[in-house]
Amino acid sequence: MATSVEGEVQQASHRTRVRVRFGDTDPYGIVYFVSYFRYCHRAIEEYLRDCGLLPEKTFRNTEEEFGLPIVEAWCRFLRPCRYGELLTIETRLQEMRRKAMIFRFEFFSEKGELAAEGTAHLVAIDRQWKAREVPERVRAALATGTRTIEDQVQ
Repeated sequence: MATSVEGEVQQASHRTRVRVRFGDTDPYGIVYFVSYFRYCHRAIEEYLRDCGLLPEKTFRNTEEEFGLPIVEAWCRFLRPCRYGELLTIETRLQEMRRKAMIFRFEFFSEKGELAAEGTAHLVAIDRQWKAREVPERVRAALATGTRTIEDQVQ
């Protein structure tokens, strides 16, 4: 559960498990760096669902005239992950701002080793792509934290 609606937040992490597929790897069978960002996006989608927010109505909402594009993403790779491996992504809302939010990710191997970590910054925008406040219903849903802590393998 979140301790605040703005600023740094403290809440339980959400877990999404992902099996590394052949198309996620480079010619050596190691997870290609771009794949981590796809995994992060999937983890954000599942996090939103568990907060009661439909990703298709949260990343781009034409009725309420807002969007939440990712404007910055960062990842540090600590150990190689390989084709066939089952990764667990722990996702949490690290910071909530008036017009933006930062999600934090930690990737764990099947043995529980930290394999990678990163963040994604989302900014609320209007139809003209100008920053606006995060809609109150989104803010309120995120403040409650996630209802479940683990997804099925995707």
